[in-house]
Amino acid sequence: MCLAVPAKIKSIDGNMAYADMFGIEKIVDIELIQNPHRDDYILVHAGFAIEKINMEYYDYLQQIFEQETYEEADTDEK
Repeated sequence: MCLAVPAKIKSIDGNMAYADMFGIEKIVDIELIQNPHRDDYILVHAGFAIEKINMEYYDYLQQIFEQETYEEADTDEK
């Protein structure tokens, strides 16, 4: 199963960007998306930005990831 993670571009340097993923800043290749800008919301897979997304979808995905992480941690404690 492949997983893409929501992120927000913080800064751009050529074809690379620093993106915030759940409070962790990672370097991401942005060559595959059109006209990337600072503060764009993106989906990242294997270190590559694969799609721009809107803020509403970004927030929705953040909630899902947080809920799944919480539920998994709760299951591990039992």
